[in-house]
Amino acid sequence: MLTPRKFYWPAINLVGPGSVKLVGEEIAKLNLKKALLVTDKVLHENGVVKQITDVLDQEDIIYSIFDEVKPNPSTTNVHDGLAVFQKEGCDFIITVGGGSPQDTGSGIGILATNGGNIADYEGVGKSRNKSVPIVAISTTAGTAAEVTINYVITDEARKLKMIMVDPNALPVIAVNDPELMMKKPKGLTAATGLDALTHAIEGYTAKGAFELTDAIAYKSIELIAKYLEQAVEQGSNVEARSGMGWGSFIAGLCYSNAGLGIVHSMAHQLGGEYDLPHGVANAMLLPYVMEFNMDACPHKFADIARALGLDTSGAATVEEAAKMAIDEVCRISKAVNIPSLRESAFRVEDVEKLAEQALKDACTGANPKPVTKEDIIAIYMKAYEAGASAEAVR
Repeated sequence: MLTPRKFYWPAINLVGPGSVKLVGEEIAKLNLKKALLVTDKVLHENGVVKQITDVLDQEDIIYSIFDEVKPNPSTTNVHDGLAVFQKEGCDFIITVGGGSPQDTGSGIGILATNGGNIADYEGVGKSRNKSVPIVAISTTAGTAAEVTINYVITDEARKLKMIMVDPNALPVIAVNDPELMMKKPKGLTAATGLDALTHAIEGYTAKGAFELTDAIAYKSIELIAKYLEQAVEQGSNVEARSGMGWGSFIAGLCYSNAGLGIVHSMAHQLGGEYDLPHGVANAMLLPYVMEFNMDACPHKFADIARALGLDTSGAATVEEAAKMAIDEVCRISKAVNIPSLRESAFRVEDVEKLAEQALKDACTGANPKPVTKEDIIAIYMKAYEAGASAEAVR
């Protein structure tokens, strides 16, 4: 409590069912001229984007649409989007979607005010100027990219996910409306939900964690444990979607300010090399990294077990209570049908390269204990050889 802290979050946050209907009037207050709406073709074609543009039209907000974003957004996506932004004479950005449109919009916004190539901004705090204003509208309960200072772009040439940690990319308005998340496929709901759980667990145990991030991470874990399986099975359940929306939102506030860890460092390599969905990659690795990190902060992992809804009163030691958290994460992953690393495109012959890249990842420094390349190789291989089961983690 004696250490000064910075806590970043968007100036305006609209959260809860129907909150997207308020975004037009908030944008109107900013006296901006024209938006580039950044999204993907699926959301454009299935009517989600129209839900947003109807709100914009009511406030006479002018926009052009860029819907070329890939599931793992690339440098090409960012530079193509910037070209449209400049050609159309836009002065702000509206992002609509999960982490992919959000991250692409952040990259476009930073390039619009700083210039250069998006690869110039890999790392921590590389830009000099604030992004053009970004209005970030989330359609999934997972990445929480709408509230964070982080964004991730894939360098196609290197098959590498570049991590940018930059307060200048923080949106000015964030919208997390569960009505935009209704009827999402089970697999997407599961993957994004496990992404949110990973954010909360890594944020809670990260080196940069402090009193405020601890409090919101714990609450996020409680919400996700309560509502994730229900949201997967009952996609139109507004209570479950709202619970997951809040869980994702506050997990994002946590990790954006506390940091993450090697689950993300390792998952980023799976996404960059094999184009594996980010939430799935996190879920495949999470219990094995928890096991590795447990001795660094066993009391925190015991807390996580309680936040997951487990009764730890019968545990003989704090370590035994901590192991209960790992078992429960495995159970949740299995319940929502997350595949194992063995079932993915992962190749054993790539493991040394992946480990070397993970060690250099911007998230590695926040891990609660030091890690070597050999440690990371061992975690990859344990996840690959075992699959996601509580017995395997043992």
